[in-house]
Amino acid sequence: MIRVLIADDQALVRTGFRVILNAEPDLEVVGEAADGRETIEAVRTQRPDVVLMDIRMPNLDGIEATRRLAAAAHAPRVLILTTFDLDQYVYEALRAGASGFLLKDATAEELLQAVRVVAAGEALLSPSITRRLIADYARRPPPNERPAALDELTPRELEVLRLIARGLSNRDVARKLVLGDATIKTHVARIFAKLDLHDRTQAVVLAYETGLVTPGESETATSADR
Repeated sequence: MIRVLIADDQALVRTGFRVILNAEPDLEVVGEAADGRETIEAVRTQRPDVVLMDIRMPNLDGIEATRRLAAAAHAPRVLILTTFDLDQYVYEALRAGASGFLLKDATAEELLQAVRVVAAGEALLSPSITRRLIADYARRPPPNERPAALDELTPRELEVLRLIARGLSNRDVARKLVLGDATIKTHVARIFAKLDLHDRTQAVVLAYETGLVTPGESETATSADR
């Protein structure tokens, strides 16, 4: 059972999400919150697996609430839901530690899939956001120097990180490198630990920001393990 917390300042929106989610046998809404501070407290008491997080909320916005949750032990996965299809929110949310970003005009089926994907530890971005994310990096000048954190990775780990950032699933990476799935999972875990990454979304962002991957290489930024 996937435990979900809904954080949105509009009661009608929370009710709609609750109805959709509770209709599924593998999903359970364990709480609601109307602002960022309530969200942090509800996460502490309810221990959800996934938080559906609105961005614009009173007292504490969804970006800062996400940042604080991601920094805590046993952090839940955060799926950002917003009507605002704006670049600044995409980048702030991803850097804060969000595992996914979905616009509120998504269908019920897309919402359900998104919750299950991020609960499984994968990254999820809506296609329109992915396209603009890559386009933005294409306009940026290349970094002047290689970040020191990347020097901690072995050549094999760098190779795995590049493939993850290009959108390959663990299974695809294993096939490409002719290695076992378990070996790739071990490499991914070590990469995340060495670079202090929360999940695959942050790995994609880091790889583009540091120039480890260039936009022309990207195959898809939304692949998930199958």
